[in-house]
Amino acid sequence: MPTEFGAAPSRVPCTTSGADVAAQAAGGLPMQVFLICGAQLVSVDRSVRLGDGRTADDRVDVAQALLDELREQPSAAEAKAGFTSDVRSVIKVRGPREGDPAQALRLSTAPERLAPLALAQVVCTLVHGVGAGSESVFLGGVESGAGVREYPCTDELRAEPGDAPVPSGSAG
Repeated sequence: MPTEFGAAPSRVPCTTSGADVAAQAAGGLPMQVFLICGAQLVSVDRSVRLGDGRTADDRVDVAQALLDELREQPSAAEAKAGFTSDVRSVIKVRGPREGDPAQALRLSTAPERLAPLALAQVVCTLVHGVGAGSESVFLGGVESGAGVREYPCTDELRAEPGDAPVPSGSAG
């Protein structure tokens, strides 16, 4: 007889070995991205490579590199540990427009058009990668007239990323 006690517990460890992490971190800017594992968001150490002309001092460049990293398939070790990513399409990043908060980021795909898991990954990765100690990130789309909203990366969001991140407010 079936029971209604929620999903079965995951037997996937959601961790990679120290050797796997060291291999992944070689040759780039050490950063964290948030991947999906066991129906939650888990931070993973990555070596993020900035493209030609990009600098670690430019938060838009770093944000773009992080989003590019989210779109990459998890490494073999990460996949074996149960990690996946719901960010599948190319997302381009621009800086703020006039009237936006200085720390705002404009995405080529409006945040509300991203799948809930992908948006949760983007929000938490950007908060931890370019948030400068903040617990939220200001995001908007590039289309004209689109406002910027503040998206927090909360414990609840990391625990249940299937629920779309709810912006805490409008910022422009």
